Amino acid sequence: MPNLKNVNAVLPVSDHAAAVAWYKQWIGRDPDVEPAEGVAEWQIADNAWIQVAHDPETAGKTSIVIGVEDIDSHVASLERGGVTCGEIQDYDFIKLSEVLDPGGNKINFVWENPKYEPPME
Repeated sequence: MPNLKNVNAVLPVSDHAAAVAWYKQWIGRDPDVEPAEGVAEWQIADNAWIQVAHDPETAGKTSIVIGVEDIDSHVASLERGGVTCGEIQDYDFIKLSEVLDPGGNKINFVWENPKYEPPME
């Protein structure tokens, strides 16, 4: 296996200012870095980053999955902060809720059920 160090999810948007405002709303803070004009980055876990980049040609065509400790409280927190979430879907082994950013990119928040046992066949 390669010696991997971190993961960066790049989310292309057409309206950078609107996207940065939206991400600030759900992450709860300003970007950690803005390395270039039209680029904002947030560290969301020890080795995981989200990068919002102005790129109108590919905006809205990206999907990422972010694991959370508690989907119900995470979605409730987002809703309280003004971020509209999709209904929590329960598939026994996971629960998930989808959110669309202003550019149409899909962000899937997922909780994995640690007690799930696949049915015996």
